[in-house]
Amino acid sequence: MLCAIYKSARKAQTYLFVNKRDDFSSVPDGLMKTFGTPNLVTLINLDTKEKLAMADLEKVKSNLIEKGFYLQLPPPQEDLLKEHKAAMLAKKEQGEL
Repeated sequence: MLCAIYKSARKAQTYLFVNKRDDFSSVPDGLMKTFGTPNLVTLINLDTKEKLAMADLEKVKSNLIEKGFYLQLPPPQEDLLKEHKAAMLAKKEQGEL
């Protein structure tokens, strides 16, 4: 199964997988407006891949078959402040502060 992968011009670390190069007919208009101008990253044969870097290969394939596209969003950002506060509270409770 061949597909084309595009990077969003507007959303960092956001990628759109489609069945055919430059064919966005299956992608909803609202998504295309939010995504911005797609920039081709690569063409890939999903049948020869064992895994993808940031997406589940089987989920990508099933979405391409069922919907005609797959949208890969960036991983959620870590809340470093929340983690720091939790660590400080744990230290305080242990009497380290």
